[in-house]
Amino acid sequence: MSIADAGSIAEVQRLVVNCRACPRLVEWREETARVKRRMYRDEDYWGRPLAAFGDPAARLLIVGLAPAAHGGNRTGRMFTGDRSGDWLFGALHRAGFANQPESVRDGDGLELRGALITAAARCAPPANKPTSGELAACRPYMAREIELLDDLRAVVALGRIAFDAFLRVYNSMGRALPERKPAFGHDVATPLPAGGPLLIASYHPSQQNTQTGRLTVAMLDAVFARARAACGGDG
Repeated sequence: MSIADAGSIAEVQRLVVNCRACPRLVEWREETARVKRRMYRDEDYWGRPLAAFGDPAARLLIVGLAPAAHGGNRTGRMFTGDRSGDWLFGALHRAGFANQPESVRDGDGLELRGALITAAARCAPPANKPTSGELAACRPYMAREIELLDDLRAVVALGRIAFDAFLRVYNSMGRALPERKPAFGHDVATPLPAGGPLLIASYHPSQQNTQTGRLTVAMLDAVFARARAACGGDG
């Protein structure tokens, strides 16, 4: 099945997890899964691309950068098993998009309501830096996810790379964009033309941002309160 033939989010997910399009990323994710981090040496790493996670009828799409080497690449779920995920799912829970504030491992009972999490790159990249070619290879997956979200009302882009990646995907689909490129800034919102969703930029909940105070809990909550309002208040 090609990505264009995928008729549901679940079908896109199955295509994603079997992708081997980028040799550098395949080598890195699998080597990381073999070597492991000492504190996780007794765990079986996922070591494959990550599918989108959440509600297939979502009104909110959350776009991250890429899986963490010992977070999502270990657990097999977006933003799961690292501090960034603690911040994100805590905010989603407070905004009513998640049934619990923790995301520890697959099978931990976590469910998203009205939200779907995707990423610009689906494999953990060396130094957290996918190349432009690797981002381009992942672009069709996000494009198809967007096409399948029939009632998409808001997009939260976590970090500038995710923000730019979303705009490139949206443009590649032939969707209307503002005449001037939307500005990236925390909690800066741009309504996309022709009935498109509200694009909300956010600093990424990385430890670099959260430990330095560049991003606070209140700042992240403000982003998802805006997203909640854009989704009609009920996800």
